[in-house]
Amino acid sequence: MELKKVSTEKAPAAIGPYSQAIICGEMVFTSGQIPINPASGSVEAEGITAQAEQVMKNLGEVLSAAGSSFEKAVKTTCFLADMNDFAAFNEVYGKYFTTKPARSCVAVKTLPKNVLVEVEVIATL
Repeated sequence: MELKKVSTEKAPAAIGPYSQAIICGEMVFTSGQIPINPASGSVEAEGITAQAEQVMKNLGEVLSAAGSSFEKAVKTTCFLADMNDFAAFNEVYGKYFTTKPARSCVAVKTLPKNVLVEVEVIATL
């Protein structure tokens, strides 16, 4: 099965040996998105709500570049730096993932650039 790399300038560029997303068959697998502003290349959002909003904007752009959308998400994996942010994160998450895909949400010790949240998505095309 052919794999197709997804890339868009509307989301942060991959800063390592990975792609923003990969299309495999009728599925798209995004890399985890953190709250980097793609225009500046830096983390500008402060607090879980603002950072989660930027993550969702980035994910939306990657999904769109792949030919998918939040509505076609089947599974998400969410990483929080602090599980005390769970409720505030859910408020933002619920505005975007209205179809309620399957999800895992875990607290991790540290995320890249010491951000508060990272999210990856598996979706259909």
